[in-house]
Amino acid sequence: MPGAADFHLYTVKKLLPWNGTGEMNVSVSEMGLPAVLSITGTASHRTAIEWLAALVIVAAASAPVVWKKVRAARRTDSAHTPCPYAEKFCEFALQATQMDMQCEPGPQLATILRTIFDLDAVAIFDADLHKVYPIGAWFSDPENMVRNTYLFETAQDEPEIGLTRRVLHIGGLPIGALLLRGEVTSALGNSIACMVSITFDRYHSHINASRTESARQSEQFRTMVLDNLAHAYKTPLTAIRAASTGLHEMGHLSATQMELVSLIEEQADALSDLTTRLLKTAQLESTALTPQWEPVAIAPLIDDVLASLQDERHNSPTQVIVLPEELSLCCDRDLLVALLTQYIDNAGKYAYSRSTITVMAAQQPDKVVFSVHNMGPTIPPSDQERIFDRYFRSPASSESAPGSGIGLSVARHAAEAHGGSVWVTSDPHLGTTFFAALPLARPEGIQT
Repeated sequence: MPGAADFHLYTVKKLLPWNGTGEMNVSVSEMGLPAVLSITGTASHRTAIEWLAALVIVAAASAPVVWKKVRAARRTDSAHTPCPYAEKFCEFALQATQMDMQCEPGPQLATILRTIFDLDAVAIFDADLHKVYPIGAWFSDPENMVRNTYLFETAQDEPEIGLTRRVLHIGGLPIGALLLRGEVTSALGNSIACMVSITFDRYHSHINASRTESARQSEQFRTMVLDNLAHAYKTPLTAIRAASTGLHEMGHLSATQMELVSLIEEQADALSDLTTRLLKTAQLESTALTPQWEPVAIAPLIDDVLASLQDERHNSPTQVIVLPEELSLCCDRDLLVALLTQYIDNAGKYAYSRSTITVMAAQQPDKVVFSVHNMGPTIPPSDQERIFDRYFRSPASSESAPGSGIGLSVARHAAEAHGGSVWVTSDPHLGTTFFAALPLARPEGIQT
């Protein structure tokens, strides 16, 4: 009965035909290795030769498995071999995260990079600040090089001169550029650029947040000062108006004296109106402002506002449109009066003489839109977003009529107190229209 040896011999005889001359060829390439093995012997050595050939076949068949294990071992060894720059980059990342964000990051980063990576020179460009931070010995002007790297986005390695160029990006947006002169691999250059970009972004986010908080505190302080001044003005204004009224009642005044008294009363009224607006602005910007909600009939309210501004619009006829005529709205009546007073007063100041002012209130599915239209100086598109900012006056119309730049700010705050919004359109042919949209239903989160 054939044993294991017989089986191997049979296998050899099937795979490796004997040519009868004592020579046996083993094509190892059939096993996946490009080589040919020749074994020579006499016929008496046939069995030994067949066994040797079998061993060659087994070795060849197992070679891929062996090499696979060798390669895996090599990869394992490689994985445990530390990158020569890994430790230095970790140190750079640690120092970058501990930087003082109150100071510009460019000089700090340049110094840290040169020290840790032993570079000949470093140059960093911060596009937001428009500043270049060079350090070390440069063979040419680094400022132009780093700016051009940013402008043309030329990220490249120049090993022949030891220069690495990188563009700094945040979310695909270029925010600066980086030049490194020294021994830097391409991968290390990419990693450094990413870390510098992140540090720049941290700095600018921190500065923007600080500026916003500073502006908020400054605005709160200014509002408090205005409130205090407005209250302080009320007492002397009351005395001035009482005195002028007393002079009138005394009688026996000459024409010149009467003219002076009238001038005092006129200017006292103007100052009183300005003081009232300042107080209203301070109140509207206060977090304690709480609208007093009540149903308000719109048409009678508009009539009251027009009556109070009769003198201001004596040169301009007024058209009123209320849709539907019985339109009413749940709102703070005083705030809505303040809003429409500012709009109509503004229209009367800037409307061309004898041109019609149109006041309109129209109900829509979820809101009421108020609008005041006049033909007058055009507000440029660049000023239309800022026209509602306090103290801002469009240069295009500031010389047409006196003003403080407070009124439209009051209108905006009055609308926002209701959960509404304001905007303006202006065209040289169609005229200027100020809008205010107030919700029909009281918005959630607004106190009663």
